[in-house]
Amino acid sequence: MKHILFCGGGSAGHTVPNLAVMQELEGKCRLTYAGSSGGIEERLAKEAGYPFFGVPCPKLVRSLTPKNLTLPFRMAQSERRALALLKELKPDLVFSKGGYASLPYLFAARRLRIPALTHESDLSPGLATRFTARRCKLVLTSFEETARRFANGRHVGSPMRKELFAGSPGRARAKYGFSRKKPVLLVLGGGSGSHTLNEAVRAHLPTLLGQFQILHLSGKGSPLHSAPRGYTALSYEPDMASAYAAADFVLSRAGSNTVFEALALKKPALLVPLERASRGDQLENARYFEARGLCHVLRERELARPEALPSALFTLIQDEALRARLQNTPVQNGTPAILRAIEETLGTL
Repeated sequence: MKHILFCGGGSAGHTVPNLAVMQELEGKCRLTYAGSSGGIEERLAKEAGYPFFGVPCPKLVRSLTPKNLTLPFRMAQSERRALALLKELKPDLVFSKGGYASLPYLFAARRLRIPALTHESDLSPGLATRFTARRCKLVLTSFEETARRFANGRHVGSPMRKELFAGSPGRARAKYGFSRKKPVLLVLGGGSGSHTLNEAVRAHLPTLLGQFQILHLSGKGSPLHSAPRGYTALSYEPDMASAYAAADFVLSRAGSNTVFEALALKKPALLVPLERASRGDQLENARYFEARGLCHVLRERELARPEALPSALFTLIQDEALRARLQNTPVQNGTPAILRAIEETLGTL
């Protein structure tokens, strides 16, 4: 049985897509996960039942700081540990979902001549992808335009969990206590929540609840002491199939995975891209789909403007042309194409 080592992390956005692919390979391959010790990838991989191996992985700080001067030395140490781990585990393939937590393993795989694949979610390749692209057999991408930037690029789409497409709207609404009288707005702040987006929603709850029932996945943070009727708030929801199935509209950041999920599930979305403490990838993702008439976008700085958020959401409700375009969008689950690339690299599983 072939052994595939999956790596990547630093955020749920790097980890959850890996788990979606691993789910489809269960019983066909030996599967292990490697990442940064103590990172979110360790928790999520272990919760999913996969063996996890970790080494400390240094991260570039996107500001002028003396800490970055030690980065090459700390990265060399991480690579040595990853090299020892790969010599012990002897994987047949390393599959990376990017992020700083993947770097030591891809460097080690190259030294050991272990074939590697990496997947880039964003329109603009991240730093880890740019560093490691030539060390990989293929750079798989969610965006077709991104694949053209690499000699070994291949557009496959965004990996998604198959259960996302199996939700029942009726059962999902009942689960969250929603009626059929009003549309449901699903609010996604991101894997660790978004304080700015969460606070904007809560500030406008009376107005928004006049039009919507709201399922608010707020991530870590302070919940409301008492929830008004029609408002359900959860810090975390493992059953995203039900969350999406209950929803008529989505309010979210513009992380690539979430945007592609909303498009594949035909959910009209208002995107509020993360811009502060960001390399600008979310704004690029959002603008790309806005230009194609597949979503609406509200800039983060506009959240502070009175009534900007309710106005943008009410405009979304009224956009019937958007709903029609979503029904015809070719966006699909990219997991099958990724599995074909893995099989092509390994031979018959």
